[in-house]
Amino acid sequence: MKMKTYPLESIGIEVAKEKQFKMIDIITKYFQGHEVLTRGDLGVVKGLNKPVTTEKAEKVIAEFFDCEAAVLVRGSGTAAIKWGLYSILGEKRERKVLVHKAPVYPTTDVTFKMMGVEKIEADFNNLDELKEVLKNNNFDAALVQYTRQKIDDSYLIKEVITEIKKYNIPIVTDDNYAVMKVNKIGSELGADLSAFSTFKLLGPEGIGCVVGKKELVNKIISSNYSGGGQVQGHEALDVLRGLVYAPVSLAIQGEVNDKLHKIFNSGEIEFIKGAYLVNAQSKVIVVELKENIAEEMLVHAEKLGALPNPVGAESKYEFSPLFYRVSGTFRATDPTLEKRMIRINPNRAGVETIVRILKESYKIAKEVK
Repeated sequence: MKMKTYPLESIGIEVAKEKQFKMIDIITKYFQGHEVLTRGDLGVVKGLNKPVTTEKAEKVIAEFFDCEAAVLVRGSGTAAIKWGLYSILGEKRERKVLVHKAPVYPTTDVTFKMMGVEKIEADFNNLDELKEVLKNNNFDAALVQYTRQKIDDSYLIKEVITEIKKYNIPIVTDDNYAVMKVNKIGSELGADLSAFSTFKLLGPEGIGCVVGKKELVNKIISSNYSGGGQVQGHEALDVLRGLVYAPVSLAIQGEVNDKLHKIFNSGEIEFIKGAYLVNAQSKVIVVELKENIAEEMLVHAEKLGALPNPVGAESKYEFSPLFYRVSGTFRATDPTLEKRMIRINPNRAGVETIVRILKESYKIAKEVK
């Protein structure tokens, strides 16, 4: 299979270190030293309707992403996107939302259906087509996914945001799998709101984040007022801890991906036909084998220590490398790829570990076969 992919450009170690230092510097402005060594407070504090620790953490996040405001929500990235869209669309009916001409992420599609949203598609890879769709429709909002939805996606999100904003259309960007991997997120590139999961950033389960314009963030806060909907102090601190360690960790992961890509395409490993760096959704390397032996290799890779499935896709639990079947997008392109392709996410593993597991799983699969 010959294909061209356009993975997002990952930040390097030096930039990642600066992000870590920036996060710590901002934390010290809002938290006294002893507060960092606690588990925070709980409940709907009078006057805030949320823990004091959570409000401080949100201020840290807002300043880090150079935006007006931030809010932590329950329900991970899915809820963050839902609340972001709600803050713009409200309770109006027959709302039209611009999306990329590609399969919408399944949980986001459920949100659209629940909200009664009509999706209007434009190919973001083709700016001329995007301009034509924008001219001929009246949109209430746009949702732009930062990472790739299709194998051949190549659009630059900054260009897409700039074009849409010419029509004064509010934009929510789905920044899942991009935050702390890229230099700037959607809200820093002109979008009204960015939404993402902190679980994918070494944070706690089930906590999402929305950052951007204060007016829209405040609408989320006022609408999500119940005690059970608040993110507790210890969870907010865990979010910050994840954001501190995520940039460097993800930059190292990016380096490993690049090294593996070079090795797998060098011809050094005889049973590998080639490899591709793709954002699916997280940035991974897809290995194409010369034989239809991928499914058997995955069984043995798990016994050799590779993760058999994602948890939160790069969550704090996923330190071993992930060896997994290729995505539904790849399988839809060519169903036979499932038999000869393996998706690998290094997570916290090094090159040597991944190459060893790959070689040993191939050897065992061949012997058993």
